[in-house]
Amino acid sequence: MNDTAPTAANPAGAALTSLSHGLRRMTGRDPHEVGRVATPLELLFDLAFVAAFGIAGNQMAHLLAEGHVGPAIGGFGFGLFAITWAWVNFTWFASAFDTDDWFFRLTTMVQMIGVVVLALGLSDVFHSLDEGHGIDNGVMVAGYVVMRLAMLTQWLRLAAQSPEYRKTAFSYVRAIAIAQVGWIALAMVHLDLLPTMAVAGVLYLIELGGPILAERRGGTPWHPHHVAERYGLLVIISLGEGVLGTIAAVQPIIAEQGWSDDAIVLVTAGVLLTFGMWWAYFAAPFAELLHANKGAAFAFGYLHIIVFGAIAAVGAGLHVAAYVIEGEAHVGFNEAVRAVAIPVAIFLVAYFLIYSLITKSFDAFHIVLFVISMAILVLAVVLTGTGTPFALDILLVAAAPWVVVVGFETVGHRHAAAHLAALG
Repeated sequence: MNDTAPTAANPAGAALTSLSHGLRRMTGRDPHEVGRVATPLELLFDLAFVAAFGIAGNQMAHLLAEGHVGPAIGGFGFGLFAITWAWVNFTWFASAFDTDDWFFRLTTMVQMIGVVVLALGLSDVFHSLDEGHGIDNGVMVAGYVVMRLAMLTQWLRLAAQSPEYRKTAFSYVRAIAIAQVGWIALAMVHLDLLPTMAVAGVLYLIELGGPILAERRGGTPWHPHHVAERYGLLVIISLGEGVLGTIAAVQPIIAEQGWSDDAIVLVTAGVLLTFGMWWAYFAAPFAELLHANKGAAFAFGYLHIIVFGAIAAVGAGLHVAAYVIEGEAHVGFNEAVRAVAIPVAIFLVAYFLIYSLITKSFDAFHIVLFVISMAILVLAVVLTGTGTPFALDILLVAAAPWVVVVGFETVGHRHAAAHLAALG
């Protein structure tokens, strides 16, 4: 047990702690800890999950390029929930109880192994849906269950070492355990598609409802600024994965066709879109708002699942456009523009909804920004059916988040400051 700690007599205690590698007793961390930031372990953890986003997006892009919209969306939805939900659970737990000792690190590594296995099973899910033979989710479920059992182990450790949070911990344990039994059974039974979706829906409710019920038993000492930073970092890395995907998709085009007008436009639109979404997201002071309104924790945490999915889907849409330019798709530019515009719209809907719920307001100015940005996306989609050039349509899509950027930077930031002040 490591008992080294900062004291008045030993101001360097914190530094000494970082040099100790024994087990530390798992108790609640200070939710007001000054200078709390993401750890190197958390950043490594994020990279594994974003890689899974990339694989899910690539699989989705391939099916969309073939014109198989239903299997593409279905497979992406199954994969998205599994990836993001495991990440969300770890992030909030780590914010409240991270010991950063060897046991915590090893269980985190097990979760990373799980997401790798899950990612390797995504192709089976997409392929089975495309073939119409139900869902071949055995490998994906195996990876997911590995992640969740590792998380269950962390909660059991908390229950054993912290009497204050024992009831809350066991509440989490029960929900996780019940859901995993259900997922394993679902993977083994091999039901048809509709029954599988029905059972999965019930299991989703158990997974999502578990934390809501558990937190009613007293709550956990999560750190608002740390949580907001963790979500923001995953947004950044996910956007970066989209840039990498665009580069990978455009490279074959340049190799075969050179720097064509469409290739130049796609690269430009990809960067503009990525930067605009990043700027729009970080225009809102989510850390300060979450600190002022902790009651919005579930809205903030759960709705970000949609944000992460939308970001990954934008990258998939850009990949579809690259397939079209390359001549490797069974769809045209119209479908490619929609494949980008729709996830951008979903991103903006989730973003403004999170902002409104966390500020407890539906600000008229921000509603105007939302309406204008959505109108631009609708215009881009409508124009695709009128024979307008691909360059105009995709650049219009890329312009949508910049409406939010300009609005926040000129006027909206004052509204955000007022909302923050109103929350106290």
